[in-house]
Amino acid sequence: MPNPTPFWRDRRFLVLLLLGFSAGVPLPLSGFVLRQWFSESGLSLAAIGFTAWIGLAYSFKFLWSPVLDQIAPPGLARLGRRRGWLLLIQPALMVAIIAMGQTSPASAAQVTAAIAVLIAFLSASQDIVVDAWRIEMLEEEQQGYGLAAYVWGYRGALLASSTGGLALVGTLGWDGVFIYCAGLILLGLIGTLLGPEVDRAPQAPLPWGARLRLGVVEPFAEFLTRRHALAILIFVGLFKLGEALAGVMTAPFYRELGFSRGDVAAVSGFFGMFATLGGALAGGWVVAKLGTGRALIITGLFQMLSNLLYVVLGWAPSMPMLFVQVGVENFTDGLADAAFLTYLSSLTARAFTATQYALLSSLASVPLRTLGGAGGVLAQGLGWSWFFVLTTAAALPALAVMLFLLRRLPAREG
Repeated sequence: MPNPTPFWRDRRFLVLLLLGFSAGVPLPLSGFVLRQWFSESGLSLAAIGFTAWIGLAYSFKFLWSPVLDQIAPPGLARLGRRRGWLLLIQPALMVAIIAMGQTSPASAAQVTAAIAVLIAFLSASQDIVVDAWRIEMLEEEQQGYGLAAYVWGYRGALLASSTGGLALVGTLGWDGVFIYCAGLILLGLIGTLLGPEVDRAPQAPLPWGARLRLGVVEPFAEFLTRRHALAILIFVGLFKLGEALAGVMTAPFYRELGFSRGDVAAVSGFFGMFATLGGALAGGWVVAKLGTGRALIITGLFQMLSNLLYVVLGWAPSMPMLFVQVGVENFTDGLADAAFLTYLSSLTARAFTATQYALLSSLASVPLRTLGGAGGVLAQGLGWSWFFVLTTAAALPALAVMLFLLRRLPAREG
């Protein structure tokens, strides 16, 4: 029966806000913040580009999600499956973050990268549990409010760990910043302790072969029976390629242009976040007006052309131009994300909604985690201007595939 308590007084939404915050904290630590640290430590562009591979755990987390879903957490089963796993993962994540701050990329970059891989694995595992708990915790009509609470917590964490972390380096040093970021995970621990464990109907244990078939094989098999399934998968895998190549190299690019850590933090903070949220709102309006397929073409073109502002910034570096470049890029990314996530949701079958969405979203992140690793080599060989021209052209194949799909698959009405 639906809970009559207004959503703003329901403890569960506070829990999701805190869990979303905890989920967002680690992402920049194996991404933008790590690349900024590597850049300041004097590592080559090629080495910085390879850091994109650190986050492969986010692309392949569906492979071990059955373990976290089916097996009780060792020693903490009495606390419930979701809460028990988080009470194992979150303290381990805090320890790993602190440990990474004690390393030195200048003298032992491999050690720093290895711990960053561990952080990404623990972070992806936390995401698996939180996403499942979020869906189970709320009734169907409350899912929208729950997702909103989670997203705002997540966005706030990105601001705190990325922008806030970079701003504090001058005061705390890199080791102190990682201790600060580890402390932010405590908010997630509070959310875990406050959260209601959801009673689950007892299930007969299945052999691993059956779990793999139900969790991975059958959702993929169903998808591949659809018309032009291969073209759809190619589009999903390529849509973010240009953005992925460019995004991996922004930290060393800004540094080479002479922008300080504080400059980048000032521009990418509240300004960048609200540009992204504004783009997402505008993207929702575009989808409603044009339909998902046409919206993907329009928003994809804007996202593609925004990469050319990196070229302009390289020709005329200044703080006003940096604000323009970051603002336009974040706005167009939010614009395209709104259409893309709507498209991914529309592709899922009701029988396999959660699994197919996880698999498709994992596929969408593969370019960032694989081809994105070549960004440093390409930037080093081509120079910044031609590199960003290449990232612009990299978006064209996906748009061509979507034009093909629009011609071959009739748009759904309503």
